[in-house]
Amino acid sequence: MDSSHVSALQLKHAGIERQIHEELSRPIPDAAVVQSLKKRKLKLKEELARF
Repeated sequence: MDSSHVSALQLKHAGIERQIHEELSRPIPDAAVVQSLKKRKLKLKEELARF
């Protein structure tokens, strides 16, 4: 895989990390949203680990 694809995955990963942080910063975080974001983040992390 080329470096631009890896860069895109890293950007997506960082974006999801930011979304998780924003959700957890809310007075009443939505656990379902956080769990969904964490699953997406894990899939990206696994894909990045293959490189």
